[in-house]
Amino acid sequence: MKYVLNLIFVVVSFAVSAQESDKVSVQKTIETFFDGFHKQDSTIIKKAVSNAIVLQTIAKDKEGKEYVRKDRFGDFLKSIVGIPKTTRFKEKIKSYGIQIDGAMAHTWTPYEFWINGEFHHCGVNSFQLFKDGDNWKIIYLIDTRRKEGCD
Repeated sequence: MKYVLNLIFVVVSFAVSAQESDKVSVQKTIETFFDGFHKQDSTIIKKAVSNAIVLQTIAKDKEGKEYVRKDRFGDFLKSIVGIPKTTRFKEKIKSYGIQIDGAMAHTWTPYEFWINGEFHHCGVNSFQLFKDGDNWKIIYLIDTRRKEGCD
């Protein structure tokens, strides 16, 4: 009986260790994405994403009605690379909530966005990732954006 309990303990410990390792890898993938984002380097961003990435934003129209907008990845890259070098911007990730099931991961990252040292907006990023062999790739990203309730 003691042998069986020890075996169960080893198997559970291995599974927990593998899960924590994957969580670190998922977070590193998102950090790579933001590294490229802040450096305005599309090559770095592309390392973190799938070729079939889907980008969406939840925003408000002029009347204050919320809607979902889908963006093309190529347009997103052009907009990031096209930001003038004189404009300093930073998306500050406040935390990482990571959940993993096999080859799928979900990450919830509240953030604040700053332009030239001034607060611009806040929101949440929701990332879906797929483990492609040994590497995690972002396959879906949707975010919210607001100027109030950012505490």
